[in-house]
Amino acid sequence: MTTKVLQIAIPFVWFGLVAGLSFLEAPLKFQAPGITLPLGLGIGRLVFYALNKIEIVLALSLIVTFWFVRPKGKPAVVTAAIVLFILLLQTIWLLPILDVRAEQVIAGTAEPGSSAHIIYIVLEAVKLLALLVLGAALAREHLNFK
Repeated sequence: MTTKVLQIAIPFVWFGLVAGLSFLEAPLKFQAPGITLPLGLGIGRLVFYALNKIEIVLALSLIVTFWFVRPKGKPAVVTAAIVLFILLLQTIWLLPILDVRAEQVIAGTAEPGSSAHIIYIVLEAVKLLALLVLGAALAREHLNFK
């Protein structure tokens, strides 16, 4: 029973973290008085580094719950795979690129234009939606909602 509760809770907790940090904190910090672009980027680097590590822990926790309680429905498994794939892409490909770009902007050496940030936002939005679908699918399955 505890594993099922965790399996339902993890996607919703993860959803809240991504929604709060990626879509609320990230854009709002630049509207705060006295926040310069370099300062905002420095804060962002710290926040997204921490968020990524927490997401990895949540992903591993979700995988462990799947090991003990396999969802019967394909939607949960497919959606979980999408979330994990996006996290993997962000961790090994996009975040390192964005980190280098932030360093260049802070140092004043960045060349104009980069699509990496847009790609990251799109993937975050897809991941956010997938986490919501995953949590709902697991809740429906484990709580016997029809």
